[in-house]
Amino acid sequence: MQQSPHSPQSQSVSASAIKPAAQLSTLQQTYAVIPRVRPHTPLLDAIDAPSDLNTFTTAQLITLADELRLFLLYSAGQSGGHFGANLGVVELTIALHYLLDTPQDQIVWDVGHQAYAHKVLTGRREQLGTIRSKSGLTAFPERAESAYDTFGVGHSSTSISAGLGMSLALRYQGREQTVACIIGDGAMTGGMAFEAMNDAVQQDADLLVILNDNDMSISCSIGGFSQHLAMLWESGYQVDISDSGEPVLCQRPDMQGFDRRKRHKEMRDVPQLEDNLFKAIGFAYFGPFDGHNIPELLRVLSLAKQVSGPVLVHIYTTKGKGFAPAESDPVGYHSISKLPAELESKSQTSTSEKSQPTVKYSQVFGQFLCDKAAEDNKLLAITPAMEEGSGMTDFARQFPERFFDVAIAEQHAVTLAAGMATQGVKPIVAIYSTFLQRGYDQLIHDVALQNIDVLFAIDRAGLVGEDGATHAGVFDFAFLRCVPNMVVAAPKDENECYHLLNTCYEYQGCTAVRYPRGAGTGAAIEKPAQSYRIGEAAVESVLGSDAAPIKLALLAFGTMVATAQQAAEVIALNQAEHESENSCQVQVVNMRWVKPLDTELLESLLAQGITHIATIEEHVIMGGAGSAVNEYLLNNSAAFKHNRPAICNIGIPDRFIAHGSQAEQLADCGLNVEGVVAQIQQLLS
Repeated sequence: MQQSPHSPQSQSVSASAIKPAAQLSTLQQTYAVIPRVRPHTPLLDAIDAPSDLNTFTTAQLITLADELRLFLLYSAGQSGGHFGANLGVVELTIALHYLLDTPQDQIVWDVGHQAYAHKVLTGRREQLGTIRSKSGLTAFPERAESAYDTFGVGHSSTSISAGLGMSLALRYQGREQTVACIIGDGAMTGGMAFEAMNDAVQQDADLLVILNDNDMSISCSIGGFSQHLAMLWESGYQVDISDSGEPVLCQRPDMQGFDRRKRHKEMRDVPQLEDNLFKAIGFAYFGPFDGHNIPELLRVLSLAKQVSGPVLVHIYTTKGKGFAPAESDPVGYHSISKLPAELESKSQTSTSEKSQPTVKYSQVFGQFLCDKAAEDNKLLAITPAMEEGSGMTDFARQFPERFFDVAIAEQHAVTLAAGMATQGVKPIVAIYSTFLQRGYDQLIHDVALQNIDVLFAIDRAGLVGEDGATHAGVFDFAFLRCVPNMVVAAPKDENECYHLLNTCYEYQGCTAVRYPRGAGTGAAIEKPAQSYRIGEAAVESVLGSDAAPIKLALLAFGTMVATAQQAAEVIALNQAEHESENSCQVQVVNMRWVKPLDTELLESLLAQGITHIATIEEHVIMGGAGSAVNEYLLNNSAAFKHNRPAICNIGIPDRFIAHGSQAEQLADCGLNVEGVVAQIQQLLS
């Protein structure tokens, strides 16, 4: 049907003005192949700003959804990046930008990996192919990138808090603007979401929360909250919204073609209006509704945004909607790599893929977890919703009774481990460095203060490439080493990672092993596991004559050991080629431990007459491992007071590092071989 032109200022879309989706010409196409050639998308190409949607009919919006989904498939093939979540919110994104007068009205996304369609509709369509690449679009909403990105986000469970803050500030200023928060069911398990909902009721804030329920975060959603949503969905009923904004309990219409697995083993009787968590705490609750039905979304959201006070609209969607492989494997298609530049024949492809296999650090951790659990029945493992990313899938399958996925709840994960450890077991918390920041108070007060026996396996430490500043793990040395009772290790390669995990597991107390994203140097893991001496570094190499007047020590931490070794070889080669009178001896030291430092080795270097020291770390300089070396030498070393070598700290400068490849980020920070050599040469001069 034809719908009259829409104005952003119009208050609602009447229920009588919209035909059911079955009566409209809906494409709802499902694809099986990612297109390599830019698809024909005439309606999408006409949109340079959300206001361009004003003249669209409902039927055109449905066609637009199909075009937008196809464009997202094409763009993901060109750039890689987050995938399934974006395909699942196409219709919701269109409906929101059609109904709201953005950027005056505020749309607040949660997590942010579902905002690609939002970027396309807000003037960034032709830039989407640059997403996650250096100087391109960010992988998440970012305020500096667009006026339509109201709040920067990379971590989950923040949207309701941020949206509530916006709503209260707008009310204080007397400005009547809609604030809509889109939060996934996985993000709803984060404590911040419930804290914000509690306060929204207390403040009686005008706030529209849209719960995008696809039974997934990165993995399948779990726990009591997921079961509660499953009950609401499987009841067969919904709390509809009347034209006057009142809740109406009715039977949910059958959604033909909407294939969804059974989520909860027990069926429930018809619920009362109060029989849901949101209504019980004071939200006006409506739902669940089909999040892929544009006419239904337009009707419901146009009415819901007029209801005063905190409102929650519950929609259900399919992660990976419209791409058959992603619908059947939403975990595997959470994100994808870009397609190869050219299609090769199967024989050529198989030949190229026979290169030396690389093992990711997360896989090393997974190996250690299974190996250690097989010999020690006290080992328990915890993850805050990162089973696959942390390499714990095999462990979860082999030892299900010892695996605890607590959903997106980092604070709870840390204190849960502390509680477990009081009962004579040994918990390991597998967590990304950036996410451990969210459990920092618990790490201090619930683990370290009580000196409780917990091991933190910290993944994604250092720069993380295309995920950018929100996911970079570049602060952990600083926030861990200042905590009493903590032991902090940084392995140089995969083999050392395996053995440091074992060392810290065997240690009685709170320990952390931090390791990077992706693969390492290709070092083979030597089994069985051994234990190193806590706080003992290792000299990797000594290049040059012991009689050289310049003696340089490169104190490298973690991933920078290999870089330091290469830099030392370059410096030694340059010295030989130029036959410098001031020849230089270079020692490369694998520091291995950030806390405790190997102070005996530092004193030994000073006794050898070291004239120059460079610390190298893939971490911020301020407060990092180099700072720890400086502090010891200045405050505790008597030898340093008599022999003061020149010192420089090489690391990440005092700024957030923009997204790009890891190689580009390292070069940007001067942490590639060339950058390290240049800084060392400056020190020597």
